[in-house]
Amino acid sequence: MVRENMVQAEKKKIGFEKWWQNAVIYQIYPRSFQDSNGDGIGDLQGIISRLDYLGTLGVDAIWLSPVCRSPQDDNGYDISDYQDIDPMFGTLKDMEELISEAGKRGIRIIMDLVLNHTSDEHPWFVEAKSGRENPYHDYYVWRDGDPKTPPNDMKAGFGGSAWEWSPEAGQYYFHQFSAKQPDLNWDNPKVRQEIYQMIRWWMEKGVGGFRLDVIDQIAKVPDERITNNGPMLHTYIRELSRETFQKGDLVTVGEAWGATPDLARLYSSPDGTEFSMVFQFEHILLDQQEGKEKWDLAPLPFLKLKEIFNQWQTSLYQCGWNSLFWDNHDLPRIVSRWGDDKRYRTESAKMLATLLHGMQGTPYIYQGEELGMTNVRYSIEEYRDIETLNLYRERMEAGYEKEDVMASVYAKSRDNARTPMQWDNGIHAGFTDGIPWMKVNPNYQEIHAAAQVGVPGSVFEYYRRLVALRKEYPVLTDGRFLMLMEKDEQVFSYLRENDQCRMLVICNFFGNPVECALAEEWDQEILLIGNYEDREAGVLKPYEARMYLEKAGNNRETVL
Repeated sequence: MVRENMVQAEKKKIGFEKWWQNAVIYQIYPRSFQDSNGDGIGDLQGIISRLDYLGTLGVDAIWLSPVCRSPQDDNGYDISDYQDIDPMFGTLKDMEELISEAGKRGIRIIMDLVLNHTSDEHPWFVEAKSGRENPYHDYYVWRDGDPKTPPNDMKAGFGGSAWEWSPEAGQYYFHQFSAKQPDLNWDNPKVRQEIYQMIRWWMEKGVGGFRLDVIDQIAKVPDERITNNGPMLHTYIRELSRETFQKGDLVTVGEAWGATPDLARLYSSPDGTEFSMVFQFEHILLDQQEGKEKWDLAPLPFLKLKEIFNQWQTSLYQCGWNSLFWDNHDLPRIVSRWGDDKRYRTESAKMLATLLHGMQGTPYIYQGEELGMTNVRYSIEEYRDIETLNLYRERMEAGYEKEDVMASVYAKSRDNARTPMQWDNGIHAGFTDGIPWMKVNPNYQEIHAAAQVGVPGSVFEYYRRLVALRKEYPVLTDGRFLMLMEKDEQVFSYLRENDQCRMLVICNFFGNPVECALAEEWDQEILLIGNYEDREAGVLKPYEARMYLEKAGNNRETVL
C-alpha cells in the first residue's frame, strides 16, 4: 500500500491525472464529415448523427476544425465572427446541442481557435481600414509605404507578398497567409482582452478545450522578419492561459510549426501555465528536400524519423507532454504517404497506428484514418484548396513540368485529407444526398465505415482496440520510453515501462519481410495486438506490427 501511494503521489506531482493524458482525440473536418440537409456540405447536425459511431470507436474528445462564421476564403480559418456559427454548418443552437449530445456519450468538444488573424470581413478590420484614427485601426499590423513598394520582401504562406495595400487606410497591412486574413496586433492589450472575453464565453457554453491555430505566430515582428517564436510569445501565451484556460478543466493544444523540444517544455509544462501540449511537425517535414518547400519531394529518411521520435519522447518525459499524430486537415493521408495504400493498405495502416499509439502522449485520429482512407489523384480543376491551386499556378508560370507539379499535388495537397468521409458504398459514400462540395474518393466502394464497424480484422476495429488499450494499461500514459534497434534500417521498436509492467512495440516499417531476433524473444510474452493473424516468431512480415505485454515476473533486462 505504501508503494502504491508513492506511485500515485509521483503521478500527481508530474501531472498524470489530467483527463486528456490518457484520452484519444478525434479530429473532424466538418465540411467533409456528414451532410444532414442535402446541400453537399457537412454540418453540425451531421456530426450529431454520427456521435454513436465515435462512441463505438471509444474516443474521448472531438476536435472540430473551425465552425465559426467565415467567408470561407481558407475553409474557415478566416473568421469574421468568433461568437457565431457559420450558416453552412448550422446555428449556435446546433453547436450547443452538439456539446450536450457529445457530453452524454462522454465526449468533449474541442474548438479550433484562429487567434493570429481574422477575416478581412470581420467587423474589427472593416473598422480598422476606414482610417488611422479609428479605434480599431491598431487591432491589426499596419505600415506606411508607397502603393507599389511593400515595406519589405516578406512572403505570405500562400504565396505572394505578406503586405497588402489598403486604399482606404492609405497603408499596408500584414498578412502571413491570404490577403483576406489580416494579422491581429497582439501588442495591443485591447486585442488580447477582446480575445480572452470571447474564449471565456465559449467556456461557459461547455466546450472541453481549444486547438490554437498557428499560435506561435501571434508575437510576430515583421520589421525584423520574425514570424514565429517572437520575443513576447510566451508572455502572451501565459497571460492567455491565466485569463482563460486555467479557469476550467480544459485540454489546449497549440499549433507550433517552429517548436523544438526545449520550446515544447515551455508550452506544455506540467504547471499548466501555457498549454496542455503542442502540435510540432518535425517528423512530418522529413520527406521534402532540405531547405525547400513541402512540394519538393524526397524519400523518407527512416533513421532520422526514429531519431526525432526518440528525442521528443525522452525530452518531454515528466516535464512536458506530446501530441501524437500522423494525419490532420493540412496533411496527406499517412497510409498513402509512408505506408502502402494498395497491396498492403490494411496492414500498413494498422502498423502506423500501432507505432504511434504505443508512445507517450495524446493520440489524435483524423477522420477516415481509422478506416485507412487514402490520398486522391484528381485533375487540377477538381481541387479546392487555395494553397494547392496557388502552388499549381505559381509553378506552371515558373516553367515547371506539369507532370512534376501534379506529382507534388498528389503527394502533399491538403485536399487529400479533405475529401468527404466514406460511410458506405452508396451514392457519394453516404456523405450527402446532394452534390458534394468536393468529389468523393472513387475508392469509397471498397473503403467505407459500413464494411468495417464490427468486422473482425478491419482497420476500424484495430483502432478501436488501440483506443481501449490506452484506457486499460496506465503504462501507455505514464511509462518511460526506450528506443530499441536505433540503427536498424527497417524495424521501428521501443519499450514502454513503469513500476508495474513493460510493453514492447515492434514494427516492420516497410513492405519486405525481415528477420528479427527481438520479435522471436518476445513471442513468449502476451501479444496485446498485432496486424497479422498468423505470425512467425523470428520474422516480421511486410508492415507487420506487434505490441507485447511482458508476463509478470519475467523481468527482462531493460537494455535489449
